[in-house]
Amino acid sequence: MSTERAVRASAFALRHRRSFGFGWLLVLLLGGAVAVAGLGRLDQSFTASGGPGHRANQAIQERYGNGAAVAPLVAVVTWPAATDVRDTATARRFAAAVGRAAGPGARTVSYADTGDPGFLGADGRTAYALVYPGAGKPDLAGLTAVEEAAGTLRAGLRSALPEARTEVTGVLPLQHDSAEAGPGPAALAAKAACALGLLLLPALAFRSPLGTLAPLLLAGATSVGALVLVEAVAGFTEISFVVVYLVPVTALVLAVHRWGQPPETAARSAVTAGAAGAAACAALALFPAAFLRSVGIAGLAVWALSTATTLTLAPLLRPTRPTKTAARSGSPRTATAGRVRRPRAATGPLAVKAGRVPGPLAVTAGRVRRRRVLPAVLGLLPLVLLAGAAPLLRVGNPEAHTLVASGPAREGLDRLTAAGLPSGVLNPLEVLVPEGADAAAVAARVARVPGVLLAAAPQAAGWRRGGAALVVVVPEAEPMTPGGAATLTSVRAALAAAFPDAGHPEAAPGPGSRDGVTGAAAVTPLVGGSGVVDRDLVDGVYGLLPYAVPAAALVAFGLLAARAGAGVAARAVCGGVLAAVGSAGALTVLWQWGPPGTGAVTGWVPLVVGTFAFCVSIDRSVALAAGGPGWAGPVAAGAGASAVLAAGIGPQVELALLVSGFAMAVLLDAVTGGRPGRPVPEVRPVPRSSLQLV
Repeated sequence: MSTERAVRASAFALRHRRSFGFGWLLVLLLGGAVAVAGLGRLDQSFTASGGPGHRANQAIQERYGNGAAVAPLVAVVTWPAATDVRDTATARRFAAAVGRAAGPGARTVSYADTGDPGFLGADGRTAYALVYPGAGKPDLAGLTAVEEAAGTLRAGLRSALPEARTEVTGVLPLQHDSAEAGPGPAALAAKAACALGLLLLPALAFRSPLGTLAPLLLAGATSVGALVLVEAVAGFTEISFVVVYLVPVTALVLAVHRWGQPPETAARSAVTAGAAGAAACAALALFPAAFLRSVGIAGLAVWALSTATTLTLAPLLRPTRPTKTAARSGSPRTATAGRVRRPRAATGPLAVKAGRVPGPLAVTAGRVRRRRVLPAVLGLLPLVLLAGAAPLLRVGNPEAHTLVASGPAREGLDRLTAAGLPSGVLNPLEVLVPEGADAAAVAARVARVPGVLLAAAPQAAGWRRGGAALVVVVPEAEPMTPGGAATLTSVRAALAAAFPDAGHPEAAPGPGSRDGVTGAAAVTPLVGGSGVVDRDLVDGVYGLLPYAVPAAALVAFGLLAARAGAGVAARAVCGGVLAAVGSAGALTVLWQWGPPGTGAVTGWVPLVVGTFAFCVSIDRSVALAAGGPGWAGPVAAGAGASAVLAAGIGPQVELALLVSGFAMAVLLDAVTGGRPGRPVPEVRPVPRSSLQLV
């Protein structure tokens, strides 16, 4: 759509304001109900589809109905000093208590089932068991069921073993305790301050109640419409639930930013930035990775709906009564009735002098001004430094000790580590051994891999189905650490060496043997478990970023260059890519290296934050090139940061990771964004509106 057509679309919406107003009201009300009802269509597993770990977890889930991508519960018992944890009767009593408390359909394994001392602590008094509840599935409902099973298991063990100290820990119980803890008084005060800031910042900037509510209304319509579109696409392809976090925050920042621009500037930048941003997101959606496809489709929907609301809803909300005269003031808050304001001059290469034919984004009157080099360099320096830290980002769930500071699950974790047991116990691997292969031999081979605490092949019926068997592998290090990643690689390599002909079309089914492992040579044991999801993200998603990011950038550059010129396109695209990479670096510095010391950043968070940062930066750059006011970007950034911080401040580490990434992205963009140019002396009448900043 050309800018002339955009202006005609806005004029058409004004002529039919009742119809358009009623239509957007239906989008908000009816679309909101549809969007909420359709959330179940989104994939809630938060796992990377298509990778070897995902395929293994799917096979385990289909055959056994639990485990796989869901980390097990860890039941920890500390016996009195006089008790011998290696005693057969003691071990069986603990195993029986765990089996009864775990409920029907659960799989359990402990020292009594395997005789492996890896289930015992070095203190001689502590033992643990792994429990896979029967209802555990890798979606929100399944995770909730596992969290509820933790409470039942804890109560059952304390009743059955009153003389011992029993606790239940695990990744999900630790996260659950973090959510249950809730924010403290200081955090609540900060949340209240941010919520107040979300309302006060637009109110102070726009000096009108409508100026506060109109951007929220635009953001709501954009969010609802985009979610409805995304959920419709989810009926045909897998869309991750992470888009629920990306859509509303991006819609809010774009809405505040565009509402702060004069109507003609907002129309120009909305069409141009919307086309470039939508094309870039569409390029991401073409790559064969569920997370990239999800953020690409969500970004495409947000750009489309944001452009539509800017052209057809925003004009309905702006006052249209013309002013008598106007005079420019140096502050955006001094625009008053009876004065004529001067338009902000376009400052980029698209700006043209009076009397020359303007380009598609240029204002009708403007004067070229050379930007100062030093402020630009100083503005970009933080982004460049943070971008340098991005390649050092470690993808994975935060380390267990950072998830919560206190609570029953943390007490169980502390009990494990005090007994000399590693935290890798919380994220075991599961090896699905095919029919005909010797599970015990597979376990023996894997147990010799460096970094493996134990590997066992339980004989219980819950671990063997249809001739196949599961081998549980407990690593010493958590999967997001370098040691844990190396262990997973070594386990897969050991199994590949034991089944050298597996997977080759020319390998005929039949018995094979190597290093004591026998079985069907054409099938390799599959390595699944909660610890493989991070590696799938690194290999299957982040491995595509060196191709996906340049592809999206080139598509956006091509469209912007065609509509706005190569100079504007280069600055906008380079700034967007730098903002996306810099936000990942900010997460690395703040969380991975900073005081929280998470050791890793949740894998999907940098993807969502990076997409958001790219979209926001593109919109700001194009708006500045079109002659939009330089203050609009910081106002939008402040509103977006206030919104996400008001929602996310608290003890939940993964939520804090996400909202801090959003906040840092918009704040970095505000700090490094362009400055408004020097106004031109010409004046012209403009629509009266205290909602616009001069």
